[in-house]
Amino acid sequence: MKMRLLMFSLLVSACLVALPAVAKAQSFDSIESPSVIPDATSTQFDLTYTPPSQSTKFHNYLFDAFGPYPISVYAVVAGIDQEYKSPPEWQQGVKGYSERFGSDIAIAAVSTTTHYALAQAFKEDTLYYRCECKGVLPRLRHAVLSTLTGRRGADGHSVFSVSALVAPYAGSMAAVYGWYPDRFGAKDAFRMGNYSLLTYMGGNISLEFFSSGPRSLLSRMHLNNTHAAPAPVPDPVR
Repeated sequence: MKMRLLMFSLLVSACLVALPAVAKAQSFDSIESPSVIPDATSTQFDLTYTPPSQSTKFHNYLFDAFGPYPISVYAVVAGIDQEYKSPPEWQQGVKGYSERFGSDIAIAAVSTTTHYALAQAFKEDTLYYRCECKGVLPRLRHAVLSTLTGRRGADGHSVFSVSALVAPYAGSMAAVYGWYPDRFGAKDAFRMGNYSLLTYMGGNISLEFFSSGPRSLLSRMHLNNTHAAPAPVPDPVR
């Protein structure tokens, strides 16, 4: 329980750090002011939605499930679990750490596989798209809502995402009924799934407010989370 409270505190801290952040880039829609009437020679821009290809989806799946980003994150989480002896039935030392690290990676792999598989079945786009709005609160609201929404159709309209809701609990259920001690049950799986959902929300907030481009620190460390969509390319409309 202490470990879970610590994870929740870290998530809250990340949100507080993100709040005062100022966006470096703004959408092309926000460049145009209603009070400015462009002349005949001016160029307007229309941000069009381009669905990700199957190869992009597969690459993102491999990275999110088995890439350096989840491995690094869950190496730290396993250390926290080790410190607080969670679960206490698992030993300390290298053997105990290996069990906890393997468990966390397996949970993440099951959750990610479920997320992408259901998204494929429901034809959902699981990438995270930065908000085209301005202001900290609207962007924070967008990041939070994107935790349970996805894009669908040729126009990329926003829909409630079944895959995003089910995936965190699929991983925790697999752990509880697969390799966790027998005393764990459905309530524990639901609680663990809630924390996984909060962690995913924290990831979206970081993608919204912090740079994830090729020159960013995370990218240089090969820890860039690839479920962030690339920056939209403007199509000139005359």
